[in-house]
Amino acid sequence: MINRPADPPARPGLDGRAEAPRVRAVARPWTGGAAPPGVRGRLARPLVLLAAFVCAACGLVYELELVAVGQTLLGDSVTQTSLVLSVMVFAMGVGSLLAKRLARRPATAFALVECGLALTGGLSVLALYSCWAWLDGHRTAAAGLTGTTFLIGVLIGAEIPLLMTLVQRIRREHAGRAVADLFAADYVGALIGGLAFPFLLLPALGPAAGALATGAVNAVAGAAVVLWLFREEPPPRARLLLWAGCGLVLAVLACAAAFTGAIERAARQALYGAQVRLAVPGRDQEIVLAGGPGTTAPLELFVGGRLAVCGPDEYRDSEALVHPALAGTPNGRVLVLGGGGPAVREVLRHSAVREVVVVEPDAALTALVRRDPALAALTGHAYDDPRVRVVHAEPIAWLRRTGRPRFDVIVSDLPVPHGDTGRAAHSQEFFGLAAGRLAPGGRLAVRGGAVARGLWTAEAGLRADGLRTVAYQAPPGAPPSCPHTPAAAPRPAFLLAARSQPVLSLGRDAPPPRALTTDGLRESAARLAARRPARLPAPYRLLG
Repeated sequence: MINRPADPPARPGLDGRAEAPRVRAVARPWTGGAAPPGVRGRLARPLVLLAAFVCAACGLVYELELVAVGQTLLGDSVTQTSLVLSVMVFAMGVGSLLAKRLARRPATAFALVECGLALTGGLSVLALYSCWAWLDGHRTAAAGLTGTTFLIGVLIGAEIPLLMTLVQRIRREHAGRAVADLFAADYVGALIGGLAFPFLLLPALGPAAGALATGAVNAVAGAAVVLWLFREEPPPRARLLLWAGCGLVLAVLACAAAFTGAIERAARQALYGAQVRLAVPGRDQEIVLAGGPGTTAPLELFVGGRLAVCGPDEYRDSEALVHPALAGTPNGRVLVLGGGGPAVREVLRHSAVREVVVVEPDAALTALVRRDPALAALTGHAYDDPRVRVVHAEPIAWLRRTGRPRFDVIVSDLPVPHGDTGRAAHSQEFFGLAAGRLAPGGRLAVRGGAVARGLWTAEAGLRADGLRTVAYQAPPGAPPSCPHTPAAAPRPAFLLAARSQPVLSLGRDAPPPRALTTDGLRESAARLAARRPARLPAPYRLLG
């Protein structure tokens, strides 16, 4: 007869009946699969949580990369951000459901998922950029962005269920504790990834190389760690194939990194022609300089994929933006918002100007204007003039600062809105801040864009801030000299605003402009006044 200790005596419950004895649960290895033995067993749980941390960081970097690429290539930042986030979350739900079918071999499945995620996420930026450059531009890039987001979301969604299975395989414990530990590692990893993207990866490596580096980390921290910990799960042949697959993914990412420069150069030539001379990363956009000395093409400056300066033709817009605003008196202190190299050149033609402050958010753009001989000559070496002071700051944030001096003339040389991009610089709040910096009798000049798109919205914003306005255009000229300027492109319009009704004229303290006359300005203003709608559209606002 075998003696065994008696069970603890039953205790009476609250209702007087005997209460079953309570047995304290003890965490023990799960017998439903092979837990790592020995040293690997002691390190298994921390390493799996570390893998969850790193994979979460990489997943958020992929998500932010897709948002940034969508905004850069397709514009309309609100639409692209909403598209990426909504498709990503939906796909993660699909991936979580699909992971149930992979739970029988969680380590093998997790290694395959991480290899696929590293390959897809690492190559995503180069693939989308190539689609945008060589295929049907906007449409193909939009479809590629949606498909890539969905695939990455499915793979990310499968991670947590598989990691949860691995954690329980190492040590069976209460589900709430396991979920808490796993999600804590996941959320902290997402925080690190979200901070690393704008402050480390993007400025140090750029979007393409940053995505490739993230894919390599993902493959090593995800697939390799789990394959080492749970190497008893797959059969020897499958284990060899998995390791070979992981090595192949790293090799593909390394080759893509080696050829990133060549791919980007070929894509730029497809976009801008074979005369690309220089491409530099700006603060949040690529700056490309094409043509000019040593080439057969005219000088062109592209900022964020959009033509910003066409060398032979830019003087028409620059003269129209600046000279009517400086025709009145006084004009001693001038503020130029935006890069404004050609605009600053026109401002400095006026002998009465004593000081020019240029507020430009992208230091790379002003540095390029200074150091490139062709661009510096085009701008008349304006930034070297002792009267010019350059400030690198967001224009709307700089205008909000207290204690700033007032200006006789403010020239807004910021791009006109494109989709929902750039609307802040044409918003009612922006115009109100600029109007608050005007000295008595001061004038504000603004790029209004095409007459059919944006001009009347900008005028509505100026008038809502108590300013009186006049819209005008530069006279038509010869056909565009730059190949990227459409022959049928609409003539841009401009707005001159002041507290009292401004009158279009040209100043006497500057040489006569090449493209402007007082009569021509007033005739264009009369034509636009006849086309002004009886009721102006609602102005842009920062929140609506």
